[in-house]
Amino acid sequence: MCLVLVAWRQHDGFPLIVAGNRDEFHRRPTEALHWWPDKPGVLAGRDLQAGGTWLALGRSGRFATVTNYRDAVPPLAGHRSRGELVTGFVDSDVAPFDYVESIDGDAYAGFNLFVSDGETLAFGNNRDGAPRLLEPGLYGLANATLDAPWHKTLVSKARLGELLESGTVNPSLLMRLLDDRERGPAHDVSGDGLDFRFAHALTAPFIVQPEYGTRSSTVVMVSAGGAIEVTERRFEADGQRSGETRKTFQSA
Repeated sequence: MCLVLVAWRQHDGFPLIVAGNRDEFHRRPTEALHWWPDKPGVLAGRDLQAGGTWLALGRSGRFATVTNYRDAVPPLAGHRSRGELVTGFVDSDVAPFDYVESIDGDAYAGFNLFVSDGETLAFGNNRDGAPRLLEPGLYGLANATLDAPWHKTLVSKARLGELLESGTVNPSLLMRLLDDRERGPAHDVSGDGLDFRFAHALTAPFIVQPEYGTRSSTVVMVSAGGAIEVTERRFEADGQRSGETRKTFQSA
């Protein structure tokens, strides 16, 4: 994922609400959201190049999602896939904080990781300090530190906060929030060596570019009773919708 919003214990009926966009090269092969035959307890899309995923849920109600960290440190050939951090948690029974604390950060390129078992929510990365348990709150994450003041993160968090305050949170409205294609102000662009036009395009919550952009939007709503609804909407390179998958189940 490259934009993730998490509302943790901010809604009486839904203690965990997640909305996120996955940005990736359009040529990278991907499978849509499904229950994995080789890991029957894992519900996720699948990156067919590395075999992992960007967001997953388990039949037990466990949840995890990862974003890359954009910095000047290039990935090394020996780095493991960051996607395995997601399935590694969901397919285990390790407590969230213990899991993020156990990760060998040097084995991966830059990452940010949310994990939850429904009781606690933990966050870890390998660029900015020690892993930690998160208090109830509203969190935003892109390809930088947690709650970094990037345009897309600030705007999207504010809109999610408005939905929560109005009591009108539902998958349709969350999908509409994620479909924001308005770019940030030009003076806020930090290209990090990227072409300015491309770097400016990356400031939008939803990215439309010929080679790289938002491939899918995912909304997760976990009810207080353990009912889980997941919706994944997929897009072509021109930003047009190409498919949608919705799954509902009761956590064990």
